[in-house]
Amino acid sequence: MNVYIAEFFGTAILCLLGCGVNAGVSLNQSYAKNSGWLVIGFGWGLAVTMAIYAVGRISGAHINPAVTLGLMASGDFPVEKAFGYLSAQFLGGVVGASLVWIHYLPHWKKTEDPAVKLGVFSTGPAIANNPSNLISEIIGTSVLLFVIMLIGANEYAKGFNPIAVGALIVAIGLSLGGTTGYAINPARDLGPRIAHAILPVAGKGSSNWKYAWIPVLGPILGGIQGTLLYDAFFRSNYSIWFIGISVLNILIVFSALWSRNRN
Repeated sequence: MNVYIAEFFGTAILCLLGCGVNAGVSLNQSYAKNSGWLVIGFGWGLAVTMAIYAVGRISGAHINPAVTLGLMASGDFPVEKAFGYLSAQFLGGVVGASLVWIHYLPHWKKTEDPAVKLGVFSTGPAIANNPSNLISEIIGTSVLLFVIMLIGANEYAKGFNPIAVGALIVAIGLSLGGTTGYAINPARDLGPRIAHAILPVAGKGSSNWKYAWIPVLGPILGGIQGTLLYDAFFRSNYSIWFIGISVLNILIVFSALWSRNRN
């Protein structure tokens, strides 16, 4: 199997299991209905762990454009492979979410609220405020990439790293996910959102495209910030890219603060 097919399957597994836990907890007449945020957090963490076990030895299991672009920014991933990885990840997201639609096929008609149906596929803000929502995704993904780099720098028992990364996803979800639903992965949000838009989901509403840029741009900025932060403080590599992305993210923080004061 080549690396691009591996990234496709890894991201499809991630979104099948991740969007699957969203569906189980949210859709009417599911046995898992109302299981709560804790189940969602652990479900997504296990989804990441299983996806890494599935394809990690083949492609490195980026399964996330923020990981690919972050590693590319730090020089740990070749630029020429980036387009293939990103394309495979987004396509995998569409396919994984589409399988969730098929799996829960009778439950869509039984669920009246279109917002609940969209929430199975993609994220949305608890309080709509674009600058604050953007900075939430930046912070969450910065933590993700920074700690992934730290995990990779340590010696663990063979085969333990996927468990550590899955636990990291659970920690981010429980601690930082309450604001935006912690996309922290453009393919995990945009891929399923495209699936929601094109599939004949019974009783669906809008795919909320006006919000869709935030869980794409935020994780990309955060992923680059996290890897370059590790590069700066653990490799002593203070690149111009690190300074530039840090200034940009600080400006976004000030924008969020200004927006809050206006409201």
